[in-house]
Amino acid sequence: MKLIKSKYIICLLFLWVGILNTYGQKPDERLTVTGKVVDQNKNPLPGVAISIQEDKTNKAVATDSNGSFTIETTTSDVLIFKFVGYRTLLKPAGEISNGDITLSKSLIDAGDDDDVYIPFGVRKKREVTATISTIKADDLPQIPSSSLTNVFTGRLPGLAIYPSGSQQPGYDASSFLVRGRSSYNSNQEPLILVDGIERTFSQMDLGEIESVSVLKDAATLAWYGMYAANGVIYVKTKRGSATSTKVSFDAQAGLQAPLQIAAPLDSYSYATLYNEASINSGGTAVYSPAALQAYQDGSDPIKYPNNNFVKDFTKKVAPTQRYVASVTGGNAFIKYYTLLSAYQQGGIYKGGSNDTYDANTDFNRYNLRTNLDLHVSKNLDVALDIGGRITTLNFPNAGTSTFLNTVYSTPANAFPVINPNGTYGGTSVFTQSNPRAMLEARGASTDLVRNMIATISAKQKMDGILKGLSAEVFYAYDIAGLYRSGFTQTYATYELNSTGQYLPYGIDTKVNYQSNAFSGNIKKSEFWAGLDYNRTFGKHDIKFSTRVSRANISTFGILDVRREGWSNRLSYNFIQRYFLDLTASYSGSENFAPDSRYGFFPAASAGWIISDEDFMKGSTGFLDFLKIRGSYGLVGNDAIGNARRFAYNDFYSRSTTGYTFGTTYAGVGGSGQLALANPYLTWEKAYKTSVGFDAKLFKQSLSISADYFYEHRKDLTTSALLPSLLGQSLIYVNEGEAEYKGFETGINYNKKFGDFNLNLFGNFTYNVSKILAVNEAAGLPQYQKSLGHPISSVISTAATATTSPSYSSLMLISDGIFQNQAQIDASPKQQLSRDVKPGDIKYIDQNGDGVINDLDRIRTDFNFVPKSYFGFGASLAFKNFDVNFLFQGTSGRSITIQQLVNAGNTNNGYLNQFSVDRWTPSNTGAPYPRLLLSDRGNNTAASDFWIRSGDYIRLKNVELGYSLPASFTNRLKIGQLRFYVGGLNLLTFDKLGDLNIDPELPESGYNSSYPFMKIYSFGLNLKF
Repeated sequence: MKLIKSKYIICLLFLWVGILNTYGQKPDERLTVTGKVVDQNKNPLPGVAISIQEDKTNKAVATDSNGSFTIETTTSDVLIFKFVGYRTLLKPAGEISNGDITLSKSLIDAGDDDDVYIPFGVRKKREVTATISTIKADDLPQIPSSSLTNVFTGRLPGLAIYPSGSQQPGYDASSFLVRGRSSYNSNQEPLILVDGIERTFSQMDLGEIESVSVLKDAATLAWYGMYAANGVIYVKTKRGSATSTKVSFDAQAGLQAPLQIAAPLDSYSYATLYNEASINSGGTAVYSPAALQAYQDGSDPIKYPNNNFVKDFTKKVAPTQRYVASVTGGNAFIKYYTLLSAYQQGGIYKGGSNDTYDANTDFNRYNLRTNLDLHVSKNLDVALDIGGRITTLNFPNAGTSTFLNTVYSTPANAFPVINPNGTYGGTSVFTQSNPRAMLEARGASTDLVRNMIATISAKQKMDGILKGLSAEVFYAYDIAGLYRSGFTQTYATYELNSTGQYLPYGIDTKVNYQSNAFSGNIKKSEFWAGLDYNRTFGKHDIKFSTRVSRANISTFGILDVRREGWSNRLSYNFIQRYFLDLTASYSGSENFAPDSRYGFFPAASAGWIISDEDFMKGSTGFLDFLKIRGSYGLVGNDAIGNARRFAYNDFYSRSTTGYTFGTTYAGVGGSGQLALANPYLTWEKAYKTSVGFDAKLFKQSLSISADYFYEHRKDLTTSALLPSLLGQSLIYVNEGEAEYKGFETGINYNKKFGDFNLNLFGNFTYNVSKILAVNEAAGLPQYQKSLGHPISSVISTAATATTSPSYSSLMLISDGIFQNQAQIDASPKQQLSRDVKPGDIKYIDQNGDGVINDLDRIRTDFNFVPKSYFGFGASLAFKNFDVNFLFQGTSGRSITIQQLVNAGNTNNGYLNQFSVDRWTPSNTGAPYPRLLLSDRGNNTAASDFWIRSGDYIRLKNVELGYSLPASFTNRLKIGQLRFYVGGLNLLTFDKLGDLNIDPELPESGYNSSYPFMKIYSFGLNLKF
């Protein structure tokens, strides 16, 4: 199948513009519409209210006793049919020609607001047999955050969101996990789809989104074959309204503040602790009493400086703001939704501006989206979506991590920031570590990123061939590129020596334009085409969809990535009570050898609305609705490892090693073979089972959904166990196996008490994983093997981009801190350091050989993936006031503090705020070992001594709003004016005690990481 070229898309765009122009110029014609409204059994419906969309005269009629009506209208009008107990119907006036108009009865979970979006289809909640969790954007708080992931955290059962990596403005380093993890390979991210196309959504504006759904079981995931074993996050964007024209405007302003940030030691404390560490290491005090006194009294700030780099070069708060305008509406021929938004987030760096540039981090984003739905004719509908995004990120050339590491970690007494002669201070140890110079004289860069997305689809009814049959073509084209510009400059630092001379380090250069560069250019195209058949035969309802697809991703300098497949879905229900869905796809991936690239992925699900059975009616007074459902199927994952592409082929690389030839013994470079190819590589196979129920109780005020799930994943890639005499390694083999299982539930209670509206909600997910097969080194002791342990026992957190610094679950088990020499003498020999003293960490001898070494490391179950995650909250409204809040948290998760606390590893003199709580003979109950400058192996070994609980509950967001009374807004000719205040990440409860780190993102604000932010905001919403 050849991909549709972009030039054809451009031609089609011009065609749609012409269509729009034609419709815009078409004059209205007066019509007298007559018809008859009936139910699905052809019985007439008297009293149906019929009105005209956007009719300011409020013209309306009702059907008579025979269901008949007559109304005066025009060709461009849309008629709205409403009747209690039935779904609202909208129909263009020009398409009504004295025929019957059928209204569908509104059963529980089958009303106007009960649509659930599935791949290339839509179902009512009542019909869904798969496990899908959905939240509407209108139910989410308005938060001026650069990432939408902050808004969705804790909102949906089965979806865990982990902030990770850099959280600086403009970056969304978050990972998603759907239900659990059953693979120890690196790529476990779910497939993220926006309107059915693989796209990211974190940089979208919340105003663009109608709903977000999480597809979790094989019944829906099998549609995507070998690309969706890790789940799907399905984002549906807003479309034009068929009932009204609305104009809205949102404006927000806020302040960001770090949740946690390093609190550096002053010079006196640093020098005192450094002396202690030097003496503990067998040396002498480095700082004299006179120097200590000078640090205390500040008598010589040049020779004995006392800096606070965090205070001097970071702000306590930084601004953020967001503005959004949107218009939605339409008529019988066209519906539209248009949005324009602007977002700005300031950085926390202080200072750094000069006459040429400002090096403080600053992020700006502009989003534009237009979604059009064209009713070309009675049988043809066309949709055209166009979106764009422009972002600019300004940052210092020194780099975020380098700058923050300098600010957090440079000793307070390292150098004066500015020398008496006005030059930048420095030393032979800290030659280029002056924060002020980094911001003022190192240059700054600006990344300009442009994104354009376009989607076009056409759906043609084919009732002339077969009633209920339709054909659809769907094409998406996305392009993005990054352009970097800015200024370059270098600086020198100077050290004032004892003779009064300034010793230079580095070179001063004048500011100049840096070389501009394009990078990150990417083009993506995706094409789908197929048929739909929707038909009702009395009590039987059938829906069938089939699609072929092809996707191509082009990145500069890299071979294109291609995917293709054939997806099918058959849905059947009998009397809207018994439901059956069959899904199957045949899809392929280029990651595998040409003769074994395609696989078949089937799934089946079924549902039964047991509450509709006669034996259930009247048996209980509180149960309104109960559906039980289940699914089973096979899904694949072709992202099997982080090694080379096309691992089924052998590759060679140039090598500097080779052979020596000739009488002069000249070395000649050669080439070497990389790891041997595996032509039998295949995809991971995930066998998914899910069983659950949906219930509504107490006059539908209480809704409960619950599911048990189990996944068995086979053919995981693992190391090949080849004999060493072969002299070469095999890339990897499909011999791994793992599983996860658990349950999830969601609950919602909605009740109105007079003027008071109450909505309570919550969700909870629990899962555990286990490794069933993995290749490990021969002779490995049983207590070091991964078999039977959780998935994360073979994964470091660095490889998965999750929430905490990297740690291995193969570690020593600590037994406190040695308090005296007698304890050391009575314990196994500690071989990790040459000279173990009181104050060092004590370890358990696992193999009983009387020695502590690497053979005493054991495989632990410490897990950076939580066993459970949850969210709960409420929204309340009383007259014109409203408030909503959400608590979110995790349980059964571990974090490491070793790289943060660092008290036992002074890293060539680095000490921090945690070093104060070290062990000393007078402080034997200290939480951390003694300070050392050298021979630190005993106190820096990977062990459970540094593991802490990552469990927490956080007040994720709060929003309080007030809407002006309608009597006031009516006089202003506006629909609504609402003012609101809100907050993000406001309050946290954890098990860390006095340890001042964030349990959700421990490294934030320390080492070299940008702080995780809390946000306070104020905004207004105006609707016309």
